[in-house]
Amino acid sequence: MSTRTAPARGPFGIYIHVPFCATRCGYCDFNTYTPGELGGANPDGWLAALRIELELAAARVGAVPVQTVFVGGGTPSMLGSDRLAAVLGAVRDNFTLAPAAEVTTEANPESTSPEFFRALRDAGYTRVSLGMQSVVPHVLAVLDRTHSPGRALAAAGEARAAGFDHVNLDLIYGTPGESDDDLLRSIDAAVHAGVDHVSAYALVVEDGTALARRVRKGDVAAPDDDVLAQRYELLDAHLSAAGFQWYEVSNWSRPGGECRHNLGYWQGGEWWGAGPGAHGFLGTTRWWNIKHPNAYAEALGRGELPIADFEDLDVGARHTEDVMLRLRLRDGLALGLLDGDERSRVPGLVDEGLVVSAGERLVLTDRGRLLADGVVRTLLA
Repeated sequence: MSTRTAPARGPFGIYIHVPFCATRCGYCDFNTYTPGELGGANPDGWLAALRIELELAAARVGAVPVQTVFVGGGTPSMLGSDRLAAVLGAVRDNFTLAPAAEVTTEANPESTSPEFFRALRDAGYTRVSLGMQSVVPHVLAVLDRTHSPGRALAAAGEARAAGFDHVNLDLIYGTPGESDDDLLRSIDAAVHAGVDHVSAYALVVEDGTALARRVRKGDVAAPDDDVLAQRYELLDAHLSAAGFQWYEVSNWSRPGGECRHNLGYWQGGEWWGAGPGAHGFLGTTRWWNIKHPNAYAEALGRGELPIADFEDLDVGARHTEDVMLRLRLRDGLALGLLDGDERSRVPGLVDEGLVVSAGERLVLTDRGRLLADGVVRTLLA
């Protein structure tokens, strides 16, 4: 990886990965560790290592204003407000935050409180993303979620009372045993919580997870694609009626509530990924960090960036990513980004009702959103 003096494409952000979780949800395959899996690693050691990585990162990146910071995981709220304030302090010690920078942390509702949110707001966080998933007890049980059904809604209210104008609730749909009414209860609860953003993801059974083992044994049914499509349409209709507009296939917001950090990913921006297992992207280079917190800290203790591996993306790979990511956005894809062969495939997609040409942009229809991956494959064939 070469030293950079300025990002070449779009806004620059920082993603920070917190690898700690109290328990592992049955569907989760993220790089997270429960206390028994840490081998002596702890939040204070992680924070000390993170400070070193951010210092080394600043030397590589140069004097670039940071437009967005996103603290994800894992369960960042397990760090507590003092450590989360220290995380943002470490960013400020090494980088310059742009005026009106967006600073987000994810949080598990069970590890938050009114005092927690007030302290985060005072520290400079501007946005909170809460893992709600569902308000229905039997759905949460299948997902192995530990929070009580109403806690996410209470936490959203506490965050808003603390001064957070931007609060997200995450939903998962298509859980085995979930009904349309179950999902509607969760959608209505999220809307009435007063948040300005909802993310909703179809349940995916990832290899190696507890849920995958249960599906394999026949204890629970695998998600059904037709049901997932029906649930997505239900989500979109009810969120739209409540004043939320989709701006990315899995994300809806009220006006001004879009997550700017995630938009940076989708619009081709650059970011430094800090923390165990975090991914980053600068110029044409993508890299990913060592996964286990102990090995991550050991590399930084030697004064080395904790990079496990990297890849340099050629023009073709960048083009593929641009098409795949930008087409997922409500603004769509500039037709000028497509080559001649790709543009020749557009009329067929229009005839199938999957896309529309809006000026010089290609935009997914409602049906096209359900088949977005297929649309991309057709364009790039």
